[in-house]
Amino acid sequence: MINFFLQLLDLIYKKRCYFCGSTKFNSKMCPRCAEKIDFLPFRVLKYIEKIPVYSAMIYENEIKRLIHGLKYHNQKELAIFQARFMYDYWKNLDVSNQEFVIVPVPLFKKREKKRHYNHMSLVAKEFSKLSGYKIKEDLIFRIKDTKPQYNLSMKARAKNMQNAFIVEKKNYSNEKLLIIDDILTTGSTISEMIKTLNSSEINDITVFVTSCTDFHL
Repeated sequence: MINFFLQLLDLIYKKRCYFCGSTKFNSKMCPRCAEKIDFLPFRVLKYIEKIPVYSAMIYENEIKRLIHGLKYHNQKELAIFQARFMYDYWKNLDVSNQEFVIVPVPLFKKREKKRHYNHMSLVAKEFSKLSGYKIKEDLIFRIKDTKPQYNLSMKARAKNMQNAFIVEKKNYSNEKLLIIDDILTTGSTISEMIKTLNSSEINDITVFVTSCTDFHL
């Protein structure tokens, strides 16, 4: 009876595509909008602190709106699609045959409490289901309430992120870490995370972001 009721609700309140508004596919992202997204070449985008960084897509159009919807507009269901795009890219890389633990970029606790969730934690959970990798969120923490990075210069971004993280080394068991984030711009956040991990002699790190603002970074 409960299943019938839920099916009836689905018929009455069909999900709209967040991007085009269509209810034809009863999904937050319809196949037509998903097909508009293109992957970057399956290779290292750049190195930050000598650590390889991969990016699945360019930060534009549908993927830009997807990230904004999940991050700022409580569209939590979009985490499933973000993780799927990331995994579809990831499984084409040579490093995908290695075993990692996923480390989503942490939010400052006050900001996470205000938002009620860490968007990258949601993506990590979905990526974990697809990849089989475990998630580790008790290793590195953000202890500084940093300013939003988007309106800062490169120099100001780096200064903003100084001493923003702390590591709980006791929670590390020699795993390969896969840091995941949504957008790579100057790389200051990732750089500071890597430096903080390195200072605790944690060096086996790979970085994977959903998107980057400039393919020629």
